[in-house]
Amino acid sequence: MPLPVVQFCVIGSFFLVLYKALISLLRRPHGIDLDGPNGSVIKLFEGGMDYCVNLSEQYGGAVRLNGPYGDTVYVSDPRALHHIVVKDQHIFEELEDFIVSNKLVFGEGLISTNGEQHRRQRKLISPVFSTSNMRRVLSTVHHIADRLASTLTAKLPTDGSHSELDVLPWFSRCALDSICNGVLGYSSNSLSAAEDDVYAEAVRSVGFLIGKFCLLRPFVVIVAHYCSPYWARKVLDLVTAPWIPTKFMRDIREMRRIIETMDCASRKVFAEKKASMEADDMLCRDGDSILSMMDIMLKANTVSSNVTRLTDAELLGQMNVMIFAGVDTTTSAIARCIYLLAQNPSVQARLRSEISDAMKSSGYQKDGDISSAELPYDVLMSLPFLDGVVKETFRLYPSLPLMVRTATKATTLPLHFPVRSRSGEPTSTIAIPKGTQVIISILAANRHQGMWGADANEWRPERWLSSPLAVPPDMDTPVGREDVTSTPRSTPVLGVKDGVHFPSVYSNMMTFLAGGRSCIGFKFAEMQMKQVLATLVLRLHFSLPTQRNAQGHVKEIQWKFKGFHIPVVKTPAGDGVTPQVPLNVRLVRTDDFAW
Repeated sequence: MPLPVVQFCVIGSFFLVLYKALISLLRRPHGIDLDGPNGSVIKLFEGGMDYCVNLSEQYGGAVRLNGPYGDTVYVSDPRALHHIVVKDQHIFEELEDFIVSNKLVFGEGLISTNGEQHRRQRKLISPVFSTSNMRRVLSTVHHIADRLASTLTAKLPTDGSHSELDVLPWFSRCALDSICNGVLGYSSNSLSAAEDDVYAEAVRSVGFLIGKFCLLRPFVVIVAHYCSPYWARKVLDLVTAPWIPTKFMRDIREMRRIIETMDCASRKVFAEKKASMEADDMLCRDGDSILSMMDIMLKANTVSSNVTRLTDAELLGQMNVMIFAGVDTTTSAIARCIYLLAQNPSVQARLRSEISDAMKSSGYQKDGDISSAELPYDVLMSLPFLDGVVKETFRLYPSLPLMVRTATKATTLPLHFPVRSRSGEPTSTIAIPKGTQVIISILAANRHQGMWGADANEWRPERWLSSPLAVPPDMDTPVGREDVTSTPRSTPVLGVKDGVHFPSVYSNMMTFLAGGRSCIGFKFAEMQMKQVLATLVLRLHFSLPTQRNAQGHVKEIQWKFKGFHIPVVKTPAGDGVTPQVPLNVRLVRTDDFAW
């Protein structure tokens, strides 16, 4: 087809997008009776974490912001959040542009579906992440964590001095191998691959690029709705043409390449898995020999009824979603935790000592032998200080700080903590018009001083040592009137005040959300993070960079807020853009266990 015809269609699509955006703008809700700053939603990302937290501290648990299509409500109140993600989750749904964009990138996985299809997928997949399966897959994760430690060790001087290493790509490769080997049941071997391995780099880059293209989602929806697959492909071919030289278009071309790379690899693995199933290689095995959770999911799908069975497209979508969710978020969490341990050497030493003592007590370590942190599942998961380090990192730095919902009909949100209306009068309810976008601030909820204490913004792993078991995640119980099971009322529980807590599946924090769209893989994420930390700190010591460059500048790590947490090196020592976590790393010495 002649190029001018394609260009005409693209230009027509562009004006159609503008027309639809204008119509949506006119129909969006305005005049929500809440106090708030004059700033727009964009400032949440420009101002970073401090702005997001200070916003709730200044205005309370519900704040009015100027959104692109009308008033937007920024929420961190526990009762309001319970209604949004649990009680009235059928009213507050994912944005259409979020669902459509994810479907284009990942296929028909959990983060790309709504309604009955989502519930059907979740029902089949949730049992895959049971505790019994976590016990079974721990040995795989332990082996990969050992390979990570050995890979980093091989890059260090043999005399015990430190070397500056960018640990971020290696953490990403470790997370990828853990997901591929433990969950999907195939060996990616990215830790052993070349440093410029195409697939490993594609997986590591996808989250960063998704964050850059959030503003394009409404355009994607318009194209998906009003263009046939043929014309949608033509539009994509045109906007990714190499003759458009801008940086933005280069990023779009890179995003397309990454998606195609990931999709090709997933299709190949899925075809092999399916062929194995059809040959009955898997179904004839003893149940205890099936280590891959993907194997378990495929087996469950084959015995499901036609009504509940997932299609091949849905199964392929789950693979893509698991890789993205497991790699990107886990990499961010592990990198942040190691960075915090490098900042706090006494905490690092205390953690190292606890793990060493547990190894000796369990009979897995002889004096002087620190070759491997291999612990039984129950021992690993119950180490109190390791548990505190992991929980405190998850609480203070959730991998997904903000999430957005849209009200499908007019409703009212109740508040536990009153806020101010436009007139300055206190109010405990908010009228939410149909179409209102609501921002769930996981970050502000996890740092709510009224619920977590005056030091809620400080990283203090020891706060978890004196706390009894958290409230069980009974998400159907109304927030604010629960009985804290097996815990005397006089005993404080972190994240609970006067019987009130945030909706949660994990330790009263919202890091893994709650309700029908909560993270089903949080047990795997917690186990993986604990095993990797235990393995690394037992063998390696981490500290902040100290070497000066030619201009006399020392590298300082900054975590930028771009939808995800992106670590970069601040200027002038770095470019302030490239994701990296350079740290001084050396072998552990005897005095590194003293705290």
